[in-house]
Amino acid sequence: MSNEFDISHPPFDLLSEEEQQQLLTCLDIGYFGKDEIIIETGQTSDYVFVVMKGAVVEVDSKASEADPDQGVIREYAHDDLFGAISIINGSSRYTFRALEETIAWLLPKAVFLKFMDDNSAFAAYFQNTLAEKARLLESRRSKQQGGNDMSAFMLAKVADSVLRDAVVLDSGTSILEATRTMREQNSDSLLVRKGSQYGMVTRTDLLEGVVLKEMPLDTDICDLASYNLLTVQTDDFLFNALVLMTRHKIQRVVVYDGPKLAGLVELTDVLSFFSSQSHVIGLQIERATSLDELARASKGTTELVSGLVSQGVKIRFAMDLLAALNGRIIAKAFEQLVPEEIRQKSCLLVMGSEGRGEQVLKTDQDNALILSDDLDWPECRKVMEKFTNTLLDFGYPLCPGNIMVSNPEWVMTESQWKKRLGQWTSSVEGTGLMNLAIFVDAHPVVGDTRLFNRLRDGLFDNLEGNDVFYSYFAMPLRRFSTPLTFFGGLKSSDGMDIKKGGIFPIVHGVRTMALQHKIKETNTFQRLEALTEKRVIKKDFADDLSEALAVMSTLRLHQQLKAEKGQAAMDEANLISAVGLNKLDRDLLREALHLVKEFKSRMSHRYHLER
Repeated sequence: MSNEFDISHPPFDLLSEEEQQQLLTCLDIGYFGKDEIIIETGQTSDYVFVVMKGAVVEVDSKASEADPDQGVIREYAHDDLFGAISIINGSSRYTFRALEETIAWLLPKAVFLKFMDDNSAFAAYFQNTLAEKARLLESRRSKQQGGNDMSAFMLAKVADSVLRDAVVLDSGTSILEATRTMREQNSDSLLVRKGSQYGMVTRTDLLEGVVLKEMPLDTDICDLASYNLLTVQTDDFLFNALVLMTRHKIQRVVVYDGPKLAGLVELTDVLSFFSSQSHVIGLQIERATSLDELARASKGTTELVSGLVSQGVKIRFAMDLLAALNGRIIAKAFEQLVPEEIRQKSCLLVMGSEGRGEQVLKTDQDNALILSDDLDWPECRKVMEKFTNTLLDFGYPLCPGNIMVSNPEWVMTESQWKKRLGQWTSSVEGTGLMNLAIFVDAHPVVGDTRLFNRLRDGLFDNLEGNDVFYSYFAMPLRRFSTPLTFFGGLKSSDGMDIKKGGIFPIVHGVRTMALQHKIKETNTFQRLEALTEKRVIKKDFADDLSEALAVMSTLRLHQQLKAEKGQAAMDEANLISAVGLNKLDRDLLREALHLVKEFKSRMSHRYHLER
């Protein structure tokens, strides 16, 4: 029966052909009755086990029997491997017990140890972190797909793709000389060096300066330059430069190699390097002069997401791109409905997953509005109701909790917001803390951002040193149990809510630490990086948490797309079925949930959540 053993999955695909043949030759088969102990705590194992049929649970026998979430370490089903770590460590830390009648392949200890000694890649597999295993999966999928234009673009670095040499002139150069230089160099822009600072001048700047402002031709070019430049590094992904230009509505970014100027990247070059639907949508958004045109652009984002997923684009790339596109859609809709003089005295916020930049498909509207204290705007409620309905027409569903600008509770002056935040922070009841958690993820998309910055900074200062508050704020981490028993049985009807059981604990735990340490980033991945820089959390663990979040978000997105296409019920958009996962995805999800459990344990200790 050894010819039925699947050697195409890690770690056995890492063996040489000769080693794989040796493996198939020495495999045995074992049968275990329901509740039979396969490996006892403290016992050495004579085999590595690979489940052929049935299910096995790994249990911490010292944990409380009254708390299965603490007692169960992992469950193993078809094709899952266990017992290797027991051999490597010399004894088993936990007990392995058959949940039902189970048949397993048996790989003898001596053969396994020989593979470990002779094959470094095989040995490394058993010491890999989740992040390393995820990279292995990505590499395998890339090889299976044979690569594609999309993946090549996603991996392209700025320095290796469309980097242009910058035309640099010193301060004191006249408009006339600058114009001649741009013509000679066939350039649409140039950089002006003023001391240690660089500014940018474009052909449009020259035209407006001479024709509209009637500036003399001997005027110093520095007077026309813009100095608030956006930059990237040469080793940044080209995709990040695209997202930056999309988010800020600009045509070019300045490139540095460390502290040294390296050149420019222009949007037209990026578009010629890679042409896809994302750029079509971006151009439609920018060119839209009416709400109808903007609605047509907005309708294309779901198809774009489906295309990105089908081509294997990583979830973080998809999140970044869609956050930029959605942000522009929402901002432009606001600009179409709200007069300029009102926008200058208000600030529109997006919150929830959109505020964190983690929304890929359109989910609930979560938004709020800050008004300047001296703004008198009687039409506010009427306009905000129209704005909410406009987003609904664009495909953004209404928020079931009514956390939208059409609800006056989420439209207040700066002083009213300050008072309301004070009420929420002094409260220990669920609604106030939930609303505060929503606000903490807020991101301004249009208007006077200073209104929001003052409120956020004031919130940071007011909560400094308030350990009691953070214990209450972190408490929802315990609301949902970690579904570690999800993998046993593998019935088609089984499913777990990946958002509640896996994604939410990471997002809220990281949000809590970010608030405590005054971190301004709202994206969970960026918050983890900032927490690492502040040495609040170790880098290895932060990397694994990031990968766990990416794994679960990717699986959720696949399920959401099925619901969008009618292949699954909409109320099942967050439910992941084990039957539908291949072995690698199942392994990664199991590792991710195990990290969620460990993270919850650490957070419970940090914020004294134990009861």
